Amino acid sequence: MTEQELLTSPLHDRHEALGAKLADFGGWQMPIEYAGGGVLAEHKAVREAVGIFDVSHLGKATVAGPGAKDFVNSLLTNDLDRIAPGAAQYTLCCDEASGGVVDDLIAYLISDDEVFLVPNAANTTEVVRRIQDAAPDGIGVTNQHRDFGVIAVQGPRSADLLQALGLPTGHDYMAFERAEYDGVPLTVCRTGYTGEHGYELVIPWDRTATVWDALMDEGSALGVAACGLGARDTLRTEMGYPLHGQDLSMDITPNQARSGWAVGWKKPAFWGKDVLSAERSDKPARLLWGLLATDRGIPRPHMQVRSADGDAVGEVTSGTFSPTLRKGIGLALISRDSGLSEGDEVQVDVRGRTSVMTIVKPPFVESHVR
Repeated sequence: MTEQELLTSPLHDRHEALGAKLADFGGWQMPIEYAGGGVLAEHKAVREAVGIFDVSHLGKATVAGPGAKDFVNSLLTNDLDRIAPGAAQYTLCCDEASGGVVDDLIAYLISDDEVFLVPNAANTTEVVRRIQDAAPDGIGVTNQHRDFGVIAVQGPRSADLLQALGLPTGHDYMAFERAEYDGVPLTVCRTGYTGEHGYELVIPWDRTATVWDALMDEGSALGVAACGLGARDTLRTEMGYPLHGQDLSMDITPNQARSGWAVGWKKPAFWGKDVLSAERSDKPARLLWGLLATDRGIPRPHMQVRSADGDAVGEVTSGTFSPTLRKGIGLALISRDSGLSEGDEVQVDVRGRTSVMTIVKPPFVESHVR
């Protein structure tokens, strides 16, 4: 896809004005980092103060009609009966035949008759297609990808920033509230992808810039930083949060990725239940672990992982330099047959050099989600 064919967010001109380095994310031209700071400074702002991210490339879709909640609950893995209207839930859309992950997404339970879904950008069309194909008469499934912008406000001072705009901040983690800023209706949800206290704002597309500008203006006294998707990746990797297409995919099941906590195993049905239940019973052939470098090596996706004896045991799925730890960290799928577990050392081929890393259980740094 050429640069001219890439979609742009409602904040594209703001990113250009801030000197953002732009790249293709799921068919959208989005900021990796901004001039004057870069990934390390943006990462630090989120861990110590507050950062705002444009994540308008994320998908949006509404499933509505009599019994919409029960319908969605029969398809996606997590159990919507665990939450009440006004709460959101992390869930997975799996393939019925293979159990592979089509996408991971957030489901906002509006009511028994309406569910708002936020899939990943590149997978929105496919997720919507699958749900539309399964929908009975009376249930409508609407792709609203470009109806709403999304701004993530993340960091220990995120509540201070939203309060400065008169927005609600006291609701529980994974709960959402309807609100308004300067005549702009929006949804404030206690969610995020950074491991810090934070919120995500869902805003009408053509009013997203109004809220972004207010956040930047009011946040100047709080140490706010505009943050790109580069910092979002280092932050989520420090938490061990999976990224679809790397740590979850059509070839990597929830069991292998340790995402079984997001599966309602006792539900009567969801896509892929039979094959995933069988895999769970038999134990998956590989498991996702964290890797912490003991030297200067930085793991990257697709690098081979070997045991201390040199046997091939797995592959890195995500990896980066941790700005907090000042070390290389990563996630890797490791064969259960290898017998390797937490605390064991492995070798990673980092561009022809052997780097020694320790198997750990993420998060790599303390989570402050509360």
